[in-house]
Amino acid sequence: MANIKSAKKRVKQNEKRRIRNKALRTRMKNVTKKLLIAIDTEESPEKVQELLSSSYTVLDKAAKKGVIHKNKASRKKSRLTIRAKNYLESHK
Repeated sequence: MANIKSAKKRVKQNEKRRIRNKALRTRMKNVTKKLLIAIDTEESPEKVQELLSSSYTVLDKAAKKGVIHKNKASRKKSRLTIRAKNYLESHK
């Protein structure tokens, strides 16, 4: 454990951020997995559209908080959109 007051504070801050980042990463993974499962199991198009929208929100929040880079969020959104679009076009 650190002896200096500022180092002790930094340890506490790092732990708080680690927990928040882990929660956001987990949420990000869960929401993308739900979307991909919905596409694979051929859920209703409305459900897929709703999950796509929620995944956008989670990815944008993660990028804003600095958990992931903004370009990574953009890339993930793009790839998810392509998968969803292909699915939605085939189920018209």
